[in-house]
Amino acid sequence: MTERPYVIDQMISAKAIAARVESLAREISTHFAGTEKLVVVGLLRGSFVFIADLVREIDLPIEVDFLEVSSYGNATESSREVRVLKDLRGEIAGRDVLLVEDIVDTGYTLTHVLKLLGTRAPARIEACALLNKPSRREVPVEASWVGFTIPDEFVVGYGIDYAQRNRNLPYIGKVRFL
Repeated sequence: MTERPYVIDQMISAKAIAARVESLAREISTHFAGTEKLVVVGLLRGSFVFIADLVREIDLPIEVDFLEVSSYGNATESSREVRVLKDLRGEIAGRDVLLVEDIVDTGYTLTHVLKLLGTRAPARIEACALLNKPSRREVPVEASWVGFTIPDEFVVGYGIDYAQRNRNLPYIGKVRFL
């Protein structure tokens, strides 16, 4: 695949992201107060920056694990086929679980992963997404916590990539193809 030329326009600043992550962490800490240990499951690769910042702000005992799934490859459109590339290392049966996703777009990935993890009998499972694109939803699913609701734009930065590039941007940027 040949990558199309593009430019990136800042959509959400690093400062706005940091403030929202702090707010989300407070809400999550309150919701799960009293849990013995919250298992925070990050969906790789897009959520790794978000989860790193989020867990440092959560005021609870936590355990971090990762699940790698893919429905995009190097494309800008979801294939709607969710593949598990790396499974959890730990057990979640009887535990409180927070699933952390970078972006909820069509809803296929979040739906698939919530069903998959639900078969493992967690005490409760909730989802948190940095970004939400409700205009793109094809299956009815919502995260319990959302950082920002955005329009139907292809975005990069803060862990989110295009063809494995731009994950290291400290902000969320809109990709404009030339």
